[in-house]
Amino acid sequence: MAPRWHPDRLADRLPRLRRRARLLDAVRAFFRARGYLEVETPYAVTAPGEEVHLRPFATERIGPDGARTPLYLHTSPEFAMKRLLVGGAGPIFQIARVWRNGEGGPLHAAEFTLLEWYRPGASLDALIAETHALLRAVLPPIVTCRGVTADLSDYERITVAEAFQRHVGADLLACGEDAEALAAAAGERLRDGETWEDLFFRLMLGRIEPHLGQVRPSFLTHWPAAQAALARRDPADPRVAERFELFLCGIELANAFVELTDAAEQRTRFLADRARRAALYGGADWPLDEDFLAALSHGMPQAAGIALGFDRLAMIASAANDISEVMWL
Repeated sequence: MAPRWHPDRLADRLPRLRRRARLLDAVRAFFRARGYLEVETPYAVTAPGEEVHLRPFATERIGPDGARTPLYLHTSPEFAMKRLLVGGAGPIFQIARVWRNGEGGPLHAAEFTLLEWYRPGASLDALIAETHALLRAVLPPIVTCRGVTADLSDYERITVAEAFQRHVGADLLACGEDAEALAAAAGERLRDGETWEDLFFRLMLGRIEPHLGQVRPSFLTHWPAAQAALARRDPADPRVAERFELFLCGIELANAFVELTDAAEQRTRFLADRARRAALYGGADWPLDEDFLAALSHGMPQAAGIALGFDRLAMIASAANDISEVMWL
């Protein structure tokens, strides 16, 4: 097969790549019109985060004096952007290249582009409304991708607990984090060594996600507290976190939080994630991100933020079937 730069192969992708370029312009125009400031943060960082299942690319900085500092290509600009919120940058967005080792497939690439934005003072409801407004501003009213057609004039909003009740027939919150109870409620056999989290995602992938984003955008909200990630717990129900994922044309497109601003709770979550990652994959080579925790301690404003896969958005905009079709090289 000819290399991807070959004129014949590039010509096949060029219409979608031109659509990608127009989409980039439209996204920037949307955020500038809403008073957001575009920012750029470092790609090589000393601590790439504590997400259990993400593997970063490692590199090294050599100083003028020969001193060597381990660095990692970031998996998200999230921590850097939250530091800017602490500093008073206000509403900000970034279109960033990110790296996640070991990923690949029709919807995944090891190097890809994330659109992230953060608005101080925003609620979960406000972020959902703004995300829907973005889709309507940069995409046609009706989109088709990977055989699924969706109408952007409206959207579905459903909690994780409601989705489990509707599609699995299980009362997720009543089961707590008891894997055997969830398996019984779902009518499933618990596999050898399967944890509550393993079963939760098996049910999500097999019985819930196939129903999401099929005819209109779906916002899957209020995740169990065990899956809070960097979201704060819901003050009205601490069993769940103020988090949502967005699905469109059957594709998981974005992940969003009302941000956790409590430095002590964030440290506790980081340490728990490090312990789980060490148990599953071995110890982390990077230090805990004390600078980020110091920023939270200094005082981060209440804010909502979201990471949206720009390449997947470009797939939807151009009706591509594979993420490689919307990447230049």
